[in-house]
Order: sequence, then C-alpha cells, then structure tokens
Amino acid sequence: MLAEVHARDGYPLNRPDSPGAWLTPASLITSWVAELEGRVAGHIGLSRSGAGDAAPGLWSARAGVSVDATAVVSRLFVAPWARGHGIGALLLAQAVTEAQDRGLHPVLDVVASDTAATVLYERLGWQLLATVEQEWSPEQRVAVRCYAAAT
Repeated sequence: MLAEVHARDGYPLNRPDSPGAWLTPASLITSWVAELEGRVAGHIGLSRSGAGDAAPGLWSARAGVSVDATAVVSRLFVAPWARGHGIGALLLAQAVTEAQDRGLHPVLDVVASDTAATVLYERLGWQLLATVEQEWSPEQRVAVRCYAAAT
C-alpha cells in the first residue's frame, strides 16, 4: 500500500528502501492501521521528537514547555482506493487522543507541497506554527509546514 501511495502522491517524498523500518522508527510510541472491507486502508504513527522534526521545537518555544511535552504525529497515509471515507481524519483523531492521554501535545511536520495533507490538517483545526526549510541531504532542501493540534 505504501508503494501505491508513493506512486500516486509522492508520499513519502523519498521512497524508503525498507518500508518496515520506516514505519517503525526507534522513536515510535505507537501506531495504528485502519481497515475497510477487510483490507488495510490507512496508517498513522505517534513518535517522540527526533532530530529532523521541526514542529516540536516550535511548539515548545511557543508554549514555554519542553520538547518532551510533545508527540509527533507521523506516517499518515490512506490507500488511494479507500479515500473519501474519513479514514485520515479518524486516524488523526486516534493519534491526538493517545497523545493527550499521555499528557503530550500533538505536533507534526508535512512537506509543504503535500497540499492534500495540509488541507486536512487545517480543516481539522490544526494550527500552522511556521514553514521552515530543511536540508534532508546536501542535494535536497525541502520546505516543511509545521503544525500543532488545536489547544
């Protein structure tokens, strides 16, 4: 399913060599999959802040709290065949609830060119913290929009 999402939407921007490792980074707290009609239809993860995450630092500076008070929503994608059923919003709500239950504030980074994702986050009330440029490699600079869940 991840290969299908990448082929159609370009997400993730850099297709991982090892999808299993990409879906289960060392920083992962927990993750969920959604099913529709007996098929895996979507995925989302909740992680601790990592070196490449911009949103946790922005939120912690704004809120006057430690970066450790955040949880990063990550790896959200829905199979193209399953779109239009609210699966992305349901997965996002699950991750937000879990973060809040753990006393953490949910944040996320999204590649600025991923307009479908930004539309979803903004429709659900996520607050844009900033757009930053990140260097993912010497040859790749990427604009990233940083969001925090509504307070």
